[in-house]
Amino acid sequence: MAKVFWLALGLVMVIEGLFPALNPRAYRRMVQMMSERDDRTLRLIGLAIMIAGAFLIYIT
Repeated sequence: MAKVFWLALGLVMVIEGLFPALNPRAYRRMVQMMSERDDRTLRLIGLAIMIAGAFLIYIT
């Protein structure tokens, strides 16, 4: 079970690192835009991402 966790964490890190590695300028703009959002909007975005991820896990 622990091995699956570390594999999943590694996969998340690889995917998260793709965008800044491939297009750092656009990544910087995206981070700046996100930092200008209010807390409620960021929470809703985070919740939507978590629900989408849970759904993907569920269907596989």
